Parts: sequence; structure tokens; C-alpha cells
Amino acid sequence: MSVTIKTEDEINLMRKSGHMLYQVHEELKKAVRPGISTKELDQIGEDTIRSLGGIPNCKNYEGFPAAVCISVNDEVVHGIPSEKRILQEGDIVTFDTGLIYKGYHSDAARTWGVGTISEDAQKLIDATRQSFFEGIKKAKAGNRLHDISRAIDDYITPLGYGIVRELTGHGIGTHLHEDPIVPNYKQLRRGIKLQKGMTICVEPMITMGKRQVGWLDDDWTVVTIDGSLAAHYENTIAITDGEPEILTML
Repeated sequence: MSVTIKTEDEINLMRKSGHMLYQVHEELKKAVRPGISTKELDQIGEDTIRSLGGIPNCKNYEGFPAAVCISVNDEVVHGIPSEKRILQEGDIVTFDTGLIYKGYHSDAARTWGVGTISEDAQKLIDATRQSFFEGIKKAKAGNRLHDISRAIDDYITPLGYGIVRELTGHGIGTHLHEDPIVPNYKQLRRGIKLQKGMTICVEPMITMGKRQVGWLDDDWTVVTIDGSLAAHYENTIAITDGEPEILTML
């Protein structure tokens, strides 16, 4: 494992990248409505990234054809935008995207409701978001990486939701995916010690039903096996001397 420690100058560039990405997600959130296609939303995302001076890091990443991964309802992650996929009242939609600014990546995900959604769907979205914040309470120098994983699990499991295990958070910097892997469920070992200057993405992916997932024939879209709803919440964070800094929020 090769974990990179960033300098203050590098953190500053990642902070700028993250703040730009926050604005992208705000534009996507405003655009969500019944009747819009996921292809149109992807175009809004890409146009916003480029207008801010960023480069979409998802586009053409290992062949992914779009700037934004857009996943609807039982799709957990990596949904491919399509003109044929039209959002409907009551759907939930996840945007997972990132950008590159002066060589440094940012990465974040949000799940939103489309119009009026069910109380259960909103509870899932809210719990997924809160599990991220429970996890990063442990994201402090001197703690261990898997303290984050345990905190997410300890919050989610009593609620009866599933935690996706096949996909995890990750390190980030001059590459979109770097060491270390950041699981969202309890580990047998505590993992590496967190140090100031580490930059990681913490991203719980939570299902309303069972945790098992599968891949569609497009080799990208990950769905729940039982067809239950899934939500995703992610931010890029920096480990500091004190509380972690969320780089993808203002």
C-alpha cells in the first residue's frame, strides 16, 4: 500500500477542486425534476464542470461514457446517463461525479428525491448522509482507518439497512482512486494510522433491503439484487491536526 501525504499547497489545490465540485452538485440538485432525462442531467453536470475550469474525471475513466454517474432507485452506483431514462415523480436519484483542477481530483456523491418521495425513501437518504458524518467523527490523525468503517456500520446496522461491501471509499489526489481502500463496514483489523495530509473519500452506499448487489450487462451499473432502493453519500476529506476538513463542501 502506498498512501500519499499531501503538502499544504496540494491541499489548497484539492480544496479548490472540491469547492468547484460542490457547485456542480448544487446545479444538479436544482435541475432534478420529473420529466428530465439522465442524459440531460449529465450534460448539465459536464457543462458546469467545464465552465468552472475543471475537467470531468469520470468521463472516459476506464471507458465510462459520461461525466456524471447517475443511478436511479435500485441502482447503487455507476448508472450510465441515457436519453431514454426519464425521472419520474417519487424516484430517488444519485449523482456521483468529480473533476480535476490543476492536476488534483475531487469526488463526491449525493442522493436526492424527485418531486415528492415516500417517507421510507427519505429516511434512507437521510440515514446514508448521517452515516458519513458518523464515520468522519473518527477521521482524525492518530486514529485508525477502520475506526471510520466501524462508526458507519455501528450507525447503519441497527436501522436495518444493508451496507454494500463490494464497493468502498478510497484515497484521492493526483489520481481519482489511490490507496487506501476505505470500507463502510466493520473490519477485523483497525487498519493504518491516519496522518495529517492524507486525503480520502468516505462514501457509504446503503440499501433499504439486503446488501447484496450485482452488475447489469453494461458492466457498469450496480443494482441491488432484491430491487430495493439504494442511496449514496460521499465527500472528499483531508485529515488535519484536528477535525477533518470536508473539501467538497463550502
